[in-house]
This record gives sequence, structure tokens and C-alpha cells, in this order.
Amino acid sequence: MVRQAITKKPFIIFLLVVQLLPLVMFPPSTFVPTNQEWWLPVLLTLMALVADFEIIFQRRDIMWPWYLISFSQGFNIISRLMMMMPHATYNVGGAQVFNAQYIVLTFISMLFSAFLLWYVELPDVRMEMLRD
Repeated sequence: MVRQAITKKPFIIFLLVVQLLPLVMFPPSTFVPTNQEWWLPVLLTLMALVADFEIIFQRRDIMWPWYLISFSQGFNIISRLMMMMPHATYNVGGAQVFNAQYIVLTFISMLFSAFLLWYVELPDVRMEMLRD
């Protein structure tokens, strides 16, 4: 019952668009030009946008857009794991303070990306997007 509901075209399109959120879910300080961390979320988002366009509008029986989504979401998880420890604390007046905002956003983003990795691999999802 639930699987039939989550494999309908409107829900699939909604998740394909919403998949951009975990890719850019960072504190605003990440997206300043002097910071070197901004380019990876932007690159992963562009890759997901290309895949979304191909899947939603082109509707061809090709696999690379699905692989591109999986790569973007998988690399999001890997990069967040790598950046978690350096951002776990920050310095305030000489004292180290736990960066709860960053850690919470990281875990939410990784969980959502893991869900999307599972979801886009469902055969029903891919077949539904090919139907007219």
C-alpha cells in the first residue's frame, strides 16, 4: 500500500526536486566566497539538476541520470562525514564550543541522502517515470 503511494509520478517528481535540499543544507557561513567549501555543494546540486531535467522532461530509457543522482547523494554523505570532525567545534574567545547547528544539519542531510539513494534504486520508481 505504502509502496504504491510512493511510486506515483507526482510523488516521484516532488522527491526529485526536493533532493536538492540535502545537497545545500549547510550553515550560511559555508557559502561565502572566501571559504573553499562552497563549490562542492554547488557542483553536486548542478549534477542533480541535470539529472532531474533529463528524467522529468526528456523521459528516455537511459540510466545515467539515475546514476548521477546516486553519485551526488552518495558523495554528499561521504563529504559530510569528512567535514564533520573539523566543524564539530568552533572557537569563541579562546574556548572550543560544540557546533550543534552544523552537526544536526549534517545528520539530517545524510539521512535524507541515504533515503534518496534507496528510493531512486526502486524499479517501480524508474518504470513509473517512463510511462506516459
